[in-house]
Amino acid sequence: MTNPNPSTIVFDIGGVLLDWDPRYLYRKLFDSDEAMEAFLSDVCSQDWNERMDAGLSFDDGVAELTEQHPHHSDLIHAYHHRWIEMVPRAIEGTAKILEEAQGLGHPVYAITNFNAEKLELASELYPFLRGFDGMIVSSEVRMMKPDPAIFLEFLRIYGKRSEDCVFIDDRESNVAAARDLGMHGLHFTGPTQLRTDLAALGLL
Repeated sequence: MTNPNPSTIVFDIGGVLLDWDPRYLYRKLFDSDEAMEAFLSDVCSQDWNERMDAGLSFDDGVAELTEQHPHHSDLIHAYHHRWIEMVPRAIEGTAKILEEAQGLGHPVYAITNFNAEKLELASELYPFLRGFDGMIVSSEVRMMKPDPAIFLEFLRIYGKRSEDCVFIDDRESNVAAARDLGMHGLHFTGPTQLRTDLAALGLL
C-alpha cells in the first residue's frame, strides 16, 4: 500500500531536469525540418540512442551506424562529439524544486535512462546533477525504464521501501511501472504541476 506521507523523491533527468532534444543540434545542420526528421527517424533514431543508454559506448554506436550509413558519417559523428548542444538548458523550475526539496531535508535520488559518459558531460555544465543522494544510471546497471528491474535495483541499493518513494518522470510508461511497484508516480508535464503535486504530498 502506498504511504500517504512519502519521504523520498526520485527524479528522472532528461525531460524533467534537463531539456534534451537532438533537434537543438540538428536544426543547425539541416536546411529543412523534413530532412532533419527523416535523419532522426531513419539514422540516428531513438532506438539507436537507447542502445547507448543501455550500455553501448558512443564510440561503438557511432562506428556501427557510420558503417551502415557512410554517406551520413559527419552527421552521425556530430551526435557524439556535439552532444552537449542537445541540452542547451536545464528546466529551471524543476531544478528549483530539487533545490527546495534538498533544503527541506528530503532525500533526493534519480533513476535515469542515460549514457553515463554523456551524463558526466551534462553534470559539468549543470552541477546540480551532482547533488543527489544517489542515482541509478541505465548504462551502468544495464537496465532501463520501464523495466521493473531498474526500480527494484534502486530500492535494493539504497535500502528504500517503494511506498515511501515518489517517482517523477515525463513518460507515462515509466510512471506506470513505478506505481505497479507501490511508488507514488507523478507524470511530469511541467514544473508548476509538479510543485502542486509535491505540495499535496506534503513535500514542499
